Amino acid sequence: MRKIALTLVLIVAFSLLTAASASAQQYPKVKSLKPFSAEANFMSTPGYLRWVVHQQTRNWITYPEASRIVAQQ
Repeated sequence: MRKIALTLVLIVAFSLLTAASASAQQYPKVKSLKPFSAEANFMSTPGYLRWVVHQQTRNWITYPEASRIVAQQ
């Protein structure tokens, strides 16, 4: 019974770790772009990131989320 329980716990733990890493989205690097320049399509860097993500996924991320992502880059 202990072996079955341990096996189930290991399977669940492995599944959670795999799902967490698979769901982590990679965003384009925009931190090095100059805000409001031609290279950023005359947008702020968070705004440009939102636009690029929308072009790739057809989903908008929020401006605060984009700002956080740019700050982390």
